[in-house]
Amino acid sequence: MERLKLIELQLQELEQTTTQMLKEQEEAIVRLCEIPGLKVTAAEQIVAEAGPQAAVFPTADHLASWMGACPGRQESAGHSRNNRCPKGNRTLRRVLTQVAWAAVKTKGSRFHALFSRWKCRMGAPKAIWAVVHRIACLIWMVLHEGVRYREMGSLALDPKAMQRRKNQLIKQLRTLGYDVQLQPLAEATTT
Repeated sequence: MERLKLIELQLQELEQTTTQMLKEQEEAIVRLCEIPGLKVTAAEQIVAEAGPQAAVFPTADHLASWMGACPGRQESAGHSRNNRCPKGNRTLRRVLTQVAWAAVKTKGSRFHALFSRWKCRMGAPKAIWAVVHRIACLIWMVLHEGVRYREMGSLALDPKAMQRRKNQLIKQLRTLGYDVQLQPLAEATTT
């Protein structure tokens, strides 16, 4: 029991030291924590691996490739032999895989909608890797360009889905016996 207490005390000291060392990158960590599924510990690991501005990577695809979240392609004479992702930075791959699983479980997020749509077509493992790739590109934008993440929701992702939802609601109202006339909001407020 004493040894367990000693290990826990050492872990607390290491966490405090890490927090003090990353105090300068606090603003980048806060911006990263706005992404669904990404918490402080994961954000600290991402900043430690990729840097506070991800300055080493000229594009988001370079970051995704470096961490190994790009689909591989071993093809010869039109025959595909292997499509596995290349090996990359193991630490970042593990962190982003956990972040992706947490992000797809966040109801109402764009990652939940993407995963649900892709899972039907490609299966869960490939769909989660597509989400990992999307999150890696998003992380590069947040770090490199200094932008903040803004959740648009699942319907904002696909204008066709918004139109289908609107048509479905109109149809439901008509079956209930209402006459539906759609007008843009600007015209509705002026009349």
